[in-house]
Amino acid sequence: MAALTQQFQPSPTHTLRKRAAATATATATATATATATATTTTTHRRCVATLHVPQVPTSAAPLSSNVLRQTLDDPSLKSTWSHRAWVACGCTTIAFTLAKSMAMAAVSSSWLEPAGAGTLGYFVADLATGIYHWAIDNYGDASTPVFGSQIDAFQGHHKWPWTITRRQFANNLHALARATTITLLPLDLLPLDMGLEAFVSVCAGCIMFSQQFHAWAHTPKSRLSSIVIVLQDAGLLVSRSKHAAHHRTPYNNNYCIVSGVWNGALDEARFFEALEMVVFFRFGVRPRSWNEPGSDWKEEGDPDSSS
Repeated sequence: MAALTQQFQPSPTHTLRKRAAATATATATATATATATATTTTTHRRCVATLHVPQVPTSAAPLSSNVLRQTLDDPSLKSTWSHRAWVACGCTTIAFTLAKSMAMAAVSSSWLEPAGAGTLGYFVADLATGIYHWAIDNYGDASTPVFGSQIDAFQGHHKWPWTITRRQFANNLHALARATTITLLPLDLLPLDMGLEAFVSVCAGCIMFSQQFHAWAHTPKSRLSSIVIVLQDAGLLVSRSKHAAHHRTPYNNNYCIVSGVWNGALDEARFFEALEMVVFFRFGVRPRSWNEPGSDWKEEGDPDSSS
């Protein structure tokens, strides 16, 4: 799991937070200047009734749009050759594992077992992404050992969700691809059952690509390929309309990001609320979703939404 936490140099979330802090400081300074100017003007008017001292408007122009536009060119959103290499390795290990299963099925003329196992892997992957997404949305922060960068990125994602659509493909997947490679490579060297091979390959593949599915769920249909739209409409991939509920109050549902097929059942059963109670009574730690949603939860719009 440590492979999932590669540090961003710096992450766009850190960049946005620093720039937003700078914007807030500039706004506060401008407000203080305006107050001082108004006070001085009032004093002059009282002391010299015949002297008209015009109030000079002090404007703190909104900087957020400029700040967010600069983030579109953030180097940390770009893919590097290292990212591409890890994604290539991840795809190779998944393909090799799946090929082993298919080869064994062809020899035995038995396709039912690997087909069923692969389908199970698809559903398990959706559940696994939901549990992981819930955990890093609600616990820890950027300073948390091992998982800090992932936690910071996912929690910042609520304020600036559109940044995921600006990440280049390998940049978005490389951390999961590295974990996939490290996990599957030893398994590829072992003689496993064809059903297990099918389960592992499909489950690992869906988890590795879950961040891309997640990015598509934040992308308008006008910018998606027709095949992605068909898969979303069929419910095989999580759609923009279904995932949108995760970014609305109370911010404690719809965590699964492969197909989202588990979301309805988990939310109706209050599964994550039960987990939160267990964590609270066992460790005394409150999840972020229990707090009144603050500015970190509230989404800022995409400054380049017209594109």
